[in-house]
Amino acid sequence: MANDHRGPELPPARGPVSSAVTAYLRGTGPLPRAGDADGIAAYGDDLQLALYVCYELHYRGFAEVAARYEWDPGLLGVRSALEHRFLSALRADTSTHGSLDDALADLLVEPVEGTGVSHYLRDEGRLWQLREYAAQRSLYHLKEADPHAWVLPRLWGRAKAAMAAVEFDEWGGGRAERVHARLFADLMRDLGLDTTYGRYLDAASAEALATVNLMSLFGLHRELRGALVGHFAAVEITSSPGSRRLAEAMRRTGAGPAARFFYDEHVEADAVHEQVVRHDVIGGLLAEEPHLASDVAFGIDATGHLEDRFGGRLLTDWRAGRSSLRTPLAVEITDIS
Repeated sequence: MANDHRGPELPPARGPVSSAVTAYLRGTGPLPRAGDADGIAAYGDDLQLALYVCYELHYRGFAEVAARYEWDPGLLGVRSALEHRFLSALRADTSTHGSLDDALADLLVEPVEGTGVSHYLRDEGRLWQLREYAAQRSLYHLKEADPHAWVLPRLWGRAKAAMAAVEFDEWGGGRAERVHARLFADLMRDLGLDTTYGRYLDAASAEALATVNLMSLFGLHRELRGALVGHFAAVEITSSPGSRRLAEAMRRTGAGPAARFFYDEHVEADAVHEQVVRHDVIGGLLAEEPHLASDVAFGIDATGHLEDRFGGRLLTDWRAGRSSLRTPLAVEITDIS
């Protein structure tokens, strides 16, 4: 994985709000005006990019942006307005389960065969589509587990211990070469992709940005700790069967061994994590704070809502024979599928 400790370059803007945010960080313009976030689409490119840029200041930041901007009061006010717009839309648009038990039970039900992205990639996806999928997912996987770590100081007892145990696995169990972000970079290299952190931010769709922003939104707010646990549960419980299909897709299309290994690793690890998350992370949290059950369910359902939007965007574009990216990838390897 290419490690540039300065962080990536600021991305090109996608609208007036993201333009004002990036100009402010460059020192070339003022922040957006109060209320500007009210008039833009909650799931659209402009809001999602502006929010992603604000959140990235809490991770690696950007090459030309001073670290002090992480806690810039004016920028935090803008971020709050963007978050309010995003979260309000999620609460309005997400179909919610009547109970947490129902939400968890539905996670264990596999989607109708052939309807999901992993089914499509396994059965008929081509290598260029796997590359596009990996490029967009890299916005999360190159910092895999980091957004979920924000919840650790907000848990205690059994939930905290179990969450830390799962995160420890995600970070390689103390072995740098086994850190999942490193393994994903190896996957990208096998697919002929640039492993530089943040390299595909400009190419990624708004739907992809929203799936990553959701984790940061939940993680950076203590009041949303239950929702982050719900998100974590949704990811871990559904990961193993999806990873098995993606590993099969990598084999069928002739991707390299590191590309296959990343998903093979998740088949085994996440099957174990599923039990830990359900019984110890969620169980431990609700033993201490039973009133958070509805928040956990919301986190599960909001995750499904945004993943469905992302999957729908991918499949619509691919079935029409066009790229799912804002900027198609350069042809760096031969599509042998």
